[in-house]
Amino acid sequence: MTLTPDHIVAALSLEPSDARSDFDLNPEVRARQLAIHTKKPAAVLCGLRPVGDRLHVVLTQRASHLKQHAGQVAFPGGKIDDTDASAEAAALREAEEEVGLANHQVSVLGVLDPYLTSTGYTVTPYVGLIAPDWSPRPDPSEVDCVFEPPLDFLMDPTNRERHHYDRDGTRRYFYAMPWNGFYIWGATAGMLKGLSDRVAEVTGG
Repeated sequence: MTLTPDHIVAALSLEPSDARSDFDLNPEVRARQLAIHTKKPAAVLCGLRPVGDRLHVVLTQRASHLKQHAGQVAFPGGKIDDTDASAEAAALREAEEEVGLANHQVSVLGVLDPYLTSTGYTVTPYVGLIAPDWSPRPDPSEVDCVFEPPLDFLMDPTNRERHHYDRDGTRRYFYAMPWNGFYIWGATAGMLKGLSDRVAEVTGG
């Protein structure tokens, strides 16, 4: 099924659910981690750009020289500054700074459930429709590259994998969606799963 902006708007209009988190696949640590969560505010933009008759998701690969999350796949976004008028304003500001997406080139369709990361952030994910003729201009100080996997691929549960890592004698599970040599995982994959769950409700998929 080819997803359209109307499908996404309908999915975003559903009643919100509880916050999602990096701990969703690890119920034995979820309650403990959520109790001590610092909830530093952040916001990201899940940008959808029409390419032909399909929507594609705008993702970045973070610069390899960064001190935190170097080389990881992420949505454009970051922490909410005191000067930001709102979480949405923060997501749009970060998208312009990181990939050159001007405000007039994106229309915000709605917001997903908040997402709690293991690093203590509460992320508000916004979904926006990007102008088809937009061309990314990544800031090399923050972004190594921009890539755009098809939304249909990321929304298909058969393309969602469950991976794990071991640390200090404990195994932690997380979602991953490998695509075309890029490793989409962790919080980014978790937020995409949140959108996928909503899309499935409106499409019956």
